[in-house]
Amino acid sequence: MTQPHKGGRLALLVGGGPAPGINGVISSVTIEAIDYHNMEVIGILDGFKWLAEGDARHVRPLEINDVKAIYPRGGSILGTSRVNPAKSPEKMENVLRVLRQLGVTNLVTIGGDDTAFSASQVYRHAGGSIRVAHVPKTIDNDLPLPPSVPTFGFETARHHGVSIVRNLAEDARTTRRWYVVVSMGRAAGFLALGIGKAAPATLTIIPEEFEHRPHVSLDEVCDIIIGAIIKRKQMRFPYGVAILAEGLIEKIGEHGLLTAMDEGQLGRYGKLERDDHGHLRLGEIEFGRMVKDRISTLIQELNAPLPRDQHLEVTIIDKDLGYELRCADPIPFDAEYTRDLGYAAVKFITSNEAAKYGAIISYEGGKMKPLPFHEKINPQTGRMQPRKVNIHDEAYECARRYMIRLERRDLTESDRLASLAETVHMTPEAFRRRFGYLVGVTD
Repeated sequence: MTQPHKGGRLALLVGGGPAPGINGVISSVTIEAIDYHNMEVIGILDGFKWLAEGDARHVRPLEINDVKAIYPRGGSILGTSRVNPAKSPEKMENVLRVLRQLGVTNLVTIGGDDTAFSASQVYRHAGGSIRVAHVPKTIDNDLPLPPSVPTFGFETARHHGVSIVRNLAEDARTTRRWYVVVSMGRAAGFLALGIGKAAPATLTIIPEEFEHRPHVSLDEVCDIIIGAIIKRKQMRFPYGVAILAEGLIEKIGEHGLLTAMDEGQLGRYGKLERDDHGHLRLGEIEFGRMVKDRISTLIQELNAPLPRDQHLEVTIIDKDLGYELRCADPIPFDAEYTRDLGYAAVKFITSNEAAKYGAIISYEGGKMKPLPFHEKINPQTGRMQPRKVNIHDEAYECARRYMIRLERRDLTESDRLASLAETVHMTPEAFRRRFGYLVGVTD
């Protein structure tokens, strides 16, 4: 790309949840813009929060000395927020007015799909007066980048998540208990599956495995785990770790949750609230505790007809996994990757193409690949189409192969069925009636 666009003032802002590597992008954008393009750089604090209010005071100048050592640090020196100015014409006008007041001619945003949409609207409404590049980030890895290209922060989050789950797995083995771990991942199961496969966990459940169904029931998710508990006990391992992607909450849905329990019971686990972008506040729902309690109830129902000495005894601990991953120091992969992304953002914004369209910055085959906003963002929804785990490829096939969970052959091969049924003091026929639906086996 040619680079005729020299000088001017570049603004940086961060939106959405934290992800390891944000400071790496801030560092590389600032150094490249100042050192090679003679730009002045300012950092806008707390995402679009103050801009949307028309407040121009929450900014800071950025010099090379301010950012040269921050690339290996987690968090964001500019803060972040989830404020969405695109929801209101007034707020968007405030954003544009403040950016003009600050003399901004170039804008680099760092964030997920919601921040990308806000950035695209800045570009559109500015009418060419502000060049815009968006650097995509999320530990969920669910943005529609080219195949095999991760979002920055994902690999670091997975790395630290694996360490935590391995410790939990050892605790489970030592104490003979089960852990139910809920991993962040609102729209896709990449983080849960990536952690579960590398830890390795006993089993991982992600929403994509129910891709052809609009909803899945809470009891089905719990029964999958109960099936694994029984199978592990039959193998003489009365312990394990189950990882659930938090997106299962949306797959179950509000109606599904209320089917499993009334509003009073649901209130024990938090409120169903939505953020500015219409997403369920998944962090407000104690999904892990809900699953743990429901599993306990279902196991009590299995035990009810049996004498006490034949009960299936299980201790279950729930654990949420996500917030402790978001501001971790980036591992070398993300430290290097975010330098590339920041450099590419400035390279794009100073090119002729940036006068024609705003873009999401990505790489493919080692080369920068700007993805125009209008090609990636649905103007009706204001979002990019989430990238999902492909459950039909060998990577997922391999993940499933090493999970311990009920399989079709467990319910169709008589010896396997008899052994599992005996473990919980049921007849083979009763066991198949109870759990056969999980694997498509019915009487």
